[in-house]
Amino acid sequence: MITSHDLPPLANDLPPVEEIIDRMRVVELPMAVRFRGITTREAALIEGPAGWAEFSPFLEYGPEEASRWLACTVEAGWQGLPAPVRNSVPVNATMPAVDAAAVADGAVEEILARYDSDGLPGTVKIKVAERGQTMADDVARVARVRALLPHARIRVDANQGWTHDQALAALEELGPFDLEYAEQPVPGIEGLARLREALSARGLPVRIAADEAVRKETDPLAVARAGAADLIVVKAQPLGGPRRALAIVEQAGLDAVVSSALDTSVGLRIGAGLAAALPSLPFACGLGTGSLFVKDVADPPYVARNGALDLCTVDPDPERLEALGVPTARRTWWEDRLRDSYRVLAAAKN
Repeated sequence: MITSHDLPPLANDLPPVEEIIDRMRVVELPMAVRFRGITTREAALIEGPAGWAEFSPFLEYGPEEASRWLACTVEAGWQGLPAPVRNSVPVNATMPAVDAAAVADGAVEEILARYDSDGLPGTVKIKVAERGQTMADDVARVARVRALLPHARIRVDANQGWTHDQALAALEELGPFDLEYAEQPVPGIEGLARLREALSARGLPVRIAADEAVRKETDPLAVARAGAADLIVVKAQPLGGPRRALAIVEQAGLDAVVSSALDTSVGLRIGAGLAAALPSLPFACGLGTGSLFVKDVADPPYVARNGALDLCTVDPDPERLEALGVPTARRTWWEDRLRDSYRVLAAAKN
């Protein structure tokens, strides 16, 4: 029976909170294109005894959710990454939800060109179901990627943005583009299970990947128990660290896609460490989002070469840390946030 009781605890050994804060640098990265509704990305980077780590829960997340991200920070910075079984990991390009007008103006080509200086991607994840857009925008975006990359694997990510009926209609319309899978098309575990049944009844062979139904649930294994997905998306920070994510994949018994949460180069390296430690890696990883930044903390940034990320050392460049640093008021905000998240972790430990 699939159970969450045997998952590793969050942050077994916590260093003092003031030690973490003393080691912290906070940055703001400008983005090349609007993504997830934002044009800049704030992140806290911490140089731990075992190397650099990242704490970058999205700004709207409260202490309970952010505490899992902090557990990952402590693991990466004080324990280090798990032992790899491969030296590089394949990654996909990510296509933000540019609308049909931008598609017509060449936005898709421009974004794909940023992804990999050594060639076009073999896998592309395309954001769909953007608030304020229509199905026509989604179709235009997917159609343009397919026209440019006729042999690429294409996956779509709705971030829970469709209702059941909208998802059925959308996946039927997008089906001819030969989707690798649809990521979190509807909210919740029950919603995914119902959609899988309806797709099967209609003879639509679209695999379903669970993302929010794994990382935002109290029990990350519930989606596997319910048979609500064909595969799961795992992210090191939101799941509490790479070792906990590895245990979730093992116990879920489903194929996994390792993805990022719009991390800096430091966080992407942690995600690559998770992917490199998985016994099986059948899908390209969503760790190519470094190409969405105008500037990153590493020089050179941690981006794909020939469709993959190598397991090289990734440290922030001191000059970039300085140039991208936030004002004092924002640093204070992040210090308070880290303390709040730390209290949640410490309470769970006790």
